[in-house]
Amino acid sequence: MRVKRGTAHLKRRKNLLAKTKGYRWRRKSSIKLGHQAVIRAGQHAYRHRRLKKRDARALWQVRINAAARQNGLTYGQLINKLIKAKIQLDRKILATLAAEHPAVFAAVVKKVA
Repeated sequence: MRVKRGTAHLKRRKNLLAKTKGYRWRRKSSIKLGHQAVIRAGQHAYRHRRLKKRDARALWQVRINAAARQNGLTYGQLINKLIKAKIQLDRKILATLAAEHPAVFAAVVKKVA
C-alpha cells in the first residue's frame, strides 16, 4: 500500500511559518526563505546566549569598579583583597550590593581594607 505524506508535509510547513511570524518581507510567507531565516535566527540566538553572559559580567565589573573607587580602592585591588580575606562573594552579588545597597558594599570594603 502506498504511504502518503501530505499531512506531515503540511504540518512541517505550518510549524515553519509559525516560527517566522513577525519576520519581514517574503521570509514570513515563503518556505525556502523562511527556512533560511529560521536557521540564521537560531545561529544568532545560540551565539547571543553566550554573549549575554559575557556582557553581564562586564557590566558587573564596571559597577563594582565605580563603587570601589568611591570607597578608595580600584576594582583589581578590591578583588585581590577579597580573595586574600577569603570572602567568597561573586561579582554578581557585589554588583547588586554596589547598586542597591551602597552601605553594605562600603562595609564589605572596610572589612577587607
